[in-house]
Amino acid sequence: MKKCLLNALLMSCLISSQAQSFLYNVNFSGANESPANGSPGTGLGTVLYDSLAHTLALNLSFAGLTGSTTASHIHAATASPFTGTAGVATTTPTFAGFPLGVTSGSFANTLDLTLATSYNASFITANGGTTASAEVALAGAMANGKAYWNIHTSTFGGGEIRGFLTPVPEPGTLALITLGGLGGAARIWNKRRASRKV
Repeated sequence: MKKCLLNALLMSCLISSQAQSFLYNVNFSGANESPANGSPGTGLGTVLYDSLAHTLALNLSFAGLTGSTTASHIHAATASPFTGTAGVATTTPTFAGFPLGVTSGSFANTLDLTLATSYNASFITANGGTTASAEVALAGAMANGKAYWNIHTSTFGGGEIRGFLTPVPEPGTLALITLGGLGGAARIWNKRRASRKV
């Protein structure tokens, strides 16, 4: 049993050391805005950052907005994780191909983070002056809970619904959590078994 756990632990460490993709979930609501609003709008999205390919894959479905969409982008970095506001980090005035003038819809696009057009020019300037330094700043903001995706509408110009990017644990991390749980269960089982023999 111990040998199996050790082998699984080593495999999960190898998987973790080769990680290049970082997945984030985004849950959109008016309550997540700052200040919060009473919009019935909702949305679910994912952001997949690939640090080797230098890409940001965006996927989103949203519905129930009170106003028609006017823009959407990622803001970073807030002063504290999962709260506050920040300037626009990505494409301005909005993501290319984002559906405008609607109250519901879906969106999928991939940004090439080596291109200046994937960023707000002021974000590049404020973060070292190059796309490489801007990518590092954006990646750090996402990893630390200081980046949010905002949908602006005709009703709420500052944003009707938004959601902070929330990291999804990588498979290696999930494997370690599972191994810890299995190890704890095995220890309890062994103690119970030993106490029955006495």
